[in-house]
Amino acid sequence: MGSDGGLLAPVWAGTRAEAITSDAAWLRAMLEAEGALARAQARLELIPSEAAAAIDRTAATLVLDPADLARRARQSANPVVPLVADLRRAVPGAASSVHRGATSQDILDSAAMLVATRAIRGIVGDLSAIMRDLGELAERHRDTVMAARTLGQQAVPTTFGLKAAGWLAGLMRARARLRELRLPAQLGGAAGTLAAFAEHAGARGADAGTALLLAEVFAEEIGLAAPPMPWHAERSPVTELGAALTATARALGKPATDIVLMAQTEVGEVAESSAGSSSAMPQKRNPALSVLVRSAAFQVPAYAQILGQIGEHERAAGAWQAEWLPLREALRLTGGAAETAAELVAGLRVFPDRMRANAELTGGRLLAERLAAHLDRKALDEALSAEGPLEDHAELLDPAAYLGAAPELVDRILATYREQP
Repeated sequence: MGSDGGLLAPVWAGTRAEAITSDAAWLRAMLEAEGALARAQARLELIPSEAAAAIDRTAATLVLDPADLARRARQSANPVVPLVADLRRAVPGAASSVHRGATSQDILDSAAMLVATRAIRGIVGDLSAIMRDLGELAERHRDTVMAARTLGQQAVPTTFGLKAAGWLAGLMRARARLRELRLPAQLGGAAGTLAAFAEHAGARGADAGTALLLAEVFAEEIGLAAPPMPWHAERSPVTELGAALTATARALGKPATDIVLMAQTEVGEVAESSAGSSSAMPQKRNPALSVLVRSAAFQVPAYAQILGQIGEHERAAGAWQAEWLPLREALRLTGGAAETAAELVAGLRVFPDRMRANAELTGGRLLAERLAAHLDRKALDEALSAEGPLEDHAELLDPAAYLGAAPELVDRILATYREQP
């Protein structure tokens, strides 16, 4: 049976997010967690340094079949149990030091945070590229007149620069939220008390405080934040991660949604660089990249809802296991959407003449709000009910003269963007 290649999720197929979140990547992260635990325990003289070196070396090179591991995991409800068995067989001289004192959730949670950290690094990089291109669009089109649309209808004049600046503002907030995440390592032992670690430390002449120190050293070795306590049953780290991914997916979905509408044949204000081909209609050029990004923006919130469900007592029976697939999908969908959106924005073609023409479609009625500030109600009703383009009050009907603070708002967003690291 073949692995999932993204046939039903082309938004992440072939992207960096696919590789970072693959079965092989998760398996490698679990082995990295086992290696980091061995190194941490050796640093505190809880296991022999020779054993830790053997475990670390073997964990770094051990090749396992994810599909086989998955099938064997059905007997334990998680893949760490068969993984540990395989690792112990691979280091017979150090088998008793493998996974010493740890529980399966320590390894899988730490691996999940490691995979998430790597995925987020790629997402943030793509967001930065998108923001750079949006900043250039906003500056270039600061004064490019177009019709603002509310509830799907033309409302008042605005500028394409302000629209792009709005997209940029959403992505700035999303990137900041991702950067603020401090994803923690997990190490608590069977029920989050660190009891086995403390017992092993006592047997080697160390005090119980060594177990607390071990959690910090383990976090340092694996490259994650050190939490104040194990979080087996307190799932805020996963919930916060899901919320940040949801915010990012939605921020990416906003420009994609607007571009789909602006690229409609009868609107024609922008166009994608993608071929956008159709299987039935050779004349069509569909906004394929925008469609892919939108599809991810719809899915990520649904997956994130499953993350961090309330579990029973100190270790959940089902709620924890239910997180694994939704977390991976949220990561790979957001990562795929970010990479796809970077391509979308970099290749976006803008047609200012069409924007201006669309703003004049209603024969001056786009300026009705401005007219209302100068005419009484009767005169306004008479003007708007006339057939054809408005002819009276021509001095009030130039869309470029009724932009409010739109250009200055663009300047403000760009200044905020340029202040960010």
